[in-house]
Amino acid sequence: MPEDQALHALPDPSPTLLAELEGLYRDLHANPELSMQEHRTSGIAAGWLRRHGYAVTEGVGGTGVVGLLKNGDGPTVLLRADMDALPIKESTGLAYASDRTGTDRFGQSTSIAHACGHDMHVVWLMGATRILAENRDAWRGTVMAVFQPGEETGQGARAMIKDGMVKRFPKPDICLGQHVMPLAAGQVGWHAGAMLSAGDSWEVTLFGRGAHGSMPQKSVDPVVMAAASVMRLQTVVAREVAMTDSAVVTVGTMQAGTNENIIPDRALLRLNVRTFKDEVRTRVLGAIKRILEAEAEASGAPKPPAFSVLSEFPLTRNDASATRKVVEALERRFGDARVGEVGPATASEDFGLFGTAWGIPSVFWVVGGIDPETYRKAQAAGKLDELPANHAPNFAPVIDPTLRTGVATMLAAAGAWLQPA
Repeated sequence: MPEDQALHALPDPSPTLLAELEGLYRDLHANPELSMQEHRTSGIAAGWLRRHGYAVTEGVGGTGVVGLLKNGDGPTVLLRADMDALPIKESTGLAYASDRTGTDRFGQSTSIAHACGHDMHVVWLMGATRILAENRDAWRGTVMAVFQPGEETGQGARAMIKDGMVKRFPKPDICLGQHVMPLAAGQVGWHAGAMLSAGDSWEVTLFGRGAHGSMPQKSVDPVVMAAASVMRLQTVVAREVAMTDSAVVTVGTMQAGTNENIIPDRALLRLNVRTFKDEVRTRVLGAIKRILEAEAEASGAPKPPAFSVLSEFPLTRNDASATRKVVEALERRFGDARVGEVGPATASEDFGLFGTAWGIPSVFWVVGGIDPETYRKAQAAGKLDELPANHAPNFAPVIDPTLRTGVATMLAAAGAWLQPA
């Protein structure tokens, strides 16, 4: 669409709408739900869409919600927000902090918190969909609002696609998504090409032979096997990945035994890998498997380790042409000073699966959520890495101006495709 035909008429959220959205945000933050369990959140989203004239389909891929607002002939724009929270204990001290608990996908009791910011994503999309519905005289086309479950576990987008999303709903012309990140609130970051890394999570069981703690000679100790494996896995990135490439290998869980004087018969590791290139991904995953199998053999394990895949996230790749279009719209809305290019991030997303399933371009960008003065001071002191980041128990975006900015960014990006009336 030529620039002079781009949509410029969608207003910023009003103070009244912002107050309503803030109340919804505080409620969602205090009542988080784990991946693929977002029943309350999806009900709130579906009810909101219906009240504002959208045709709503619930239960897509489990708890997913799709809302369609057809407003004459024109492009179809998919706007996506993820809904799930994390199995983590919140330590923000906020008045609306979560004290919720639940059962995670491994059957374990856990605290639950919106430590990644998906609650903010939900209200961003709610605000944008209402403004679009209330300003139908300004645009033509179709808005597809997607409230997606299970992003944290990599299940949600796949579940919605497996549930026939591509066949059940109109083919969009563009997929648009955004994420709150530890940038200064009010700032917007973009990157063309590889925006977020691919992510792989494995569960590995190491088998030993149990014995009394006083008789180690009768055992094959899986605790020692696991500890040695974790240390050796740190060499994968340090010694098997070129300095011109990048990768991350993290062991987030190591479980073994129940008592101090019992050598258990198995140990469990859960690990996570992030990469930006297919060949690096193949090399790193192969090295991990090789090291774990070799450690088991060196320990005299009764059988090789058992590997299972917990999640797989694709590389999030922004279409170059579509990204330019979004960036131009954002710069028109906010000015050059608030919109800047950022480097690729080692976080991972399943957002890109929607664009791949339909064979259409996608654009994903980030919105700052750290109090601007706090960010400025940390930057001046060289302590940006000490600011709370996504998945930390003390991470929660400052509501103002994060809420206002995220609604406006989604409207600006959608307006780059919707036909002006």
